[in-house]
Amino acid sequence: MKSKVVSLENAIGRIKDGSVVAIGGFIGSGHPEAITEEIEKSYLESGAPNNLTLIYAAGQGDGKDKGLNHLGHKGLVSRVIGGHWGLAPKLQKLAINNEIKAYNIPQGVISHMYRDIAAGKPGTITHVGLKTFVDPRISGGKLNEVTTKEIVKVINIDGEEYLYYKSIPIDVAIIRATYSDENGNATLEKEAATLDATAMAQAAKNSGGIVILQVEKIVVKGTLDPRKVKIPAIYVDAIVVAPPEKHMQTFAEVYNPGYSGELKVQITSIEVLPLDERKVIARRAAMELKKNSIINLGIGMPEGISIVANEEGVGDEVTLTVEAGAIGGVPANGLNFGASLNPISILDQSSQFDFYDGGGLDAAFLGLAQCDKNGNINVSKFGPKIPGCGGFINITQNAKKVVYCGTFTAGGLKVEIKDRKINITNEGKFNKFVSEVEQITFSGEYAANIGQEVLYITERAVFILSKEGLVLEEIAPGVDLEKDILSHMDFKPIISADLKLMDDRIFVDDLMGLELIS
Repeated sequence: MKSKVVSLENAIGRIKDGSVVAIGGFIGSGHPEAITEEIEKSYLESGAPNNLTLIYAAGQGDGKDKGLNHLGHKGLVSRVIGGHWGLAPKLQKLAINNEIKAYNIPQGVISHMYRDIAAGKPGTITHVGLKTFVDPRISGGKLNEVTTKEIVKVINIDGEEYLYYKSIPIDVAIIRATYSDENGNATLEKEAATLDATAMAQAAKNSGGIVILQVEKIVVKGTLDPRKVKIPAIYVDAIVVAPPEKHMQTFAEVYNPGYSGELKVQITSIEVLPLDERKVIARRAAMELKKNSIINLGIGMPEGISIVANEEGVGDEVTLTVEAGAIGGVPANGLNFGASLNPISILDQSSQFDFYDGGGLDAAFLGLAQCDKNGNINVSKFGPKIPGCGGFINITQNAKKVVYCGTFTAGGLKVEIKDRKINITNEGKFNKFVSEVEQITFSGEYAANIGQEVLYITERAVFILSKEGLVLEEIAPGVDLEKDILSHMDFKPIISADLKLMDDRIFVDDLMGLELIS
């Protein structure tokens, strides 16, 4: 068999104008940086390839120039269907300026769609997205005025509503592996996540398309363990060997064997949070953890929950998971997010979302950006910014319990914590609890209808979701109900007849003695 190893220029030359191109990666993990950078270079120098439709599941980028930002040029792409947009501001700008057709649909749906395309199915049928902004009765995931074609529709099966996401044949799949032989048999042992590599390759091949593979090294044919070959040669058309700086394990680290499970890395110290509003929220949220539960922690504020749990000596009593595929270990943050240190298992992303969508998570802890009187949450659109939903809808719509964590107001909030009380010394400029969210990323109506347990935890108040709306259940010691809570909400919540004070152990500058319930 003739070697499939080619130059970057040769590989990019195989992408025809107008192609549907699927690109793998999760932030920086698994992203074929050398190839996307070369696509940008080729377009700027020659105008080709152009008019591409880009499809991707997880967000890929560093918030500046890397990842999918390489494709953020008018004319290079004409349509983008993505799971998360926040790390690719150059693509966002094209969407905001109505220079491309743009869609945002759930990350897990796109991950599953690759498998459905590979299997020749007409589309992906799921409950995920009902009553959120991706429901066509709201906006169908369309992000701007020039995007008018519906790619999602509501269907009825046995009296139940589902969303049908139409399959999109893949012309080119661009994926990354660690090692490959000259024929294209490839392994992913040094990757922080295996993501959708196999399904994407199958989807392209069964669509009559091509697969371009970026690898770290070429090895001798016959030396790879067949049980580790995630991408067999029969799927691969071209192989590019990337320089080390374009094949980092994540966008933050060149290589950490603890992420890929090749070694168990010793965790030498336990981070301790200072006693501030973030720690207060993390502590109150950690009180919702149960022994032996399987959970997902979102990026940002919820990251403090695992820090608190470890500080209190109960971190090993729960199993943390990440939507990229890792089970167990300690999820990484920042540009390492998607990786986990010392995981016990790394699943394909689609398999992880199978578990999530089926209700496997005991609890999910996510950020609280904007909430309304119906318990709806928005994390996906704020004025001209469109970070997108990512895996948020899959996770929050299906976990048995959902806990939203965030400060009560935003923009300059300062607090003082002493004597087991909290004092608001400088109020935030922006209310997070609004009459109506700008975009429904989580539907309170859907959650209430299925009987999902939902909490909203801030540094000064705890709410729960009822069928009647948001109910104020707890307030922090030291705050005034009218002055510090109700006057900073655009609506009046239902106030529980049994309004409680938050546990004052949360507000001490010492261990709180957290014990998880069974």
